[in-house]
Amino acid sequence: MKIALLGYGRMGKTIEKIATERGHEIGYKTNTKLDEEILKRQDIAIDFSIPEAAFDNITTCFKLGVPVVSGTTGWLDHLEEAHKSCLKHKSAFIYASNFSLGVNLFFELNRKLAQLLQPYPNYKASLTEVHHTKKLDQPSGTAISLAEDLMAQQAYTGWQLTNDNQIKSGSLTKPLAITAIREENVPGTHWVNYKSEIDEISIKHKANSRDGFALGAVVAAEWLEGKQGIFNMQDVLNLHEKK
Repeated sequence: MKIALLGYGRMGKTIEKIATERGHEIGYKTNTKLDEEILKRQDIAIDFSIPEAAFDNITTCFKLGVPVVSGTTGWLDHLEEAHKSCLKHKSAFIYASNFSLGVNLFFELNRKLAQLLQPYPNYKASLTEVHHTKKLDQPSGTAISLAEDLMAQQAYTGWQLTNDNQIKSGSLTKPLAITAIREENVPGTHWVNYKSEIDEISIKHKANSRDGFALGAVVAAEWLEGKQGIFNMQDVLNLHEKK
């Protein structure tokens, strides 16, 4: 495939390395305003830009007939509009807060554990995420995905970022606590913890490098080729429960 990289920071450069190793061509890469003439000649776009640019990047691609794989977080207030644009232009789209195979298996573990503990309200849940100091959003998109999946199974009505006491997501009669930590050179670590008076249950995912995120994004792009519609990593990895 000829791939456009929208956002050419550390993730973009890692994606470039892995995509070329897998036989693809990087036909366009940018950190600035899109060149539509070049962009429309690409087979697919992978967007790891910044929150302020993501929505315009993605919808411009749809208008030009270019499918999009996006891992940019912090712009999801406009996700529904992006979905509408994708369907309007009969394009294809995958958004994921995290493309790592291991993280997507971790998402499945998180859903299952939340379901198993649903009858036991004495276990109080919390989330912790650690990332590098240059990460722009707090908490991470991955942490928000974990929180939303957990809340779907339990009585929490929203989440609370504990390190600045910022409350999100509606009426918080029982907020789920998320702690966001920023340290040098940390690709990404996430814990989900359940604590009762007598014991604790925890699951953890630790990324050792960015390669897993980049590989997952390229695999998602390969899977998306030739398709039409809105998909997620459960589709790519065939993780949906069998009926």
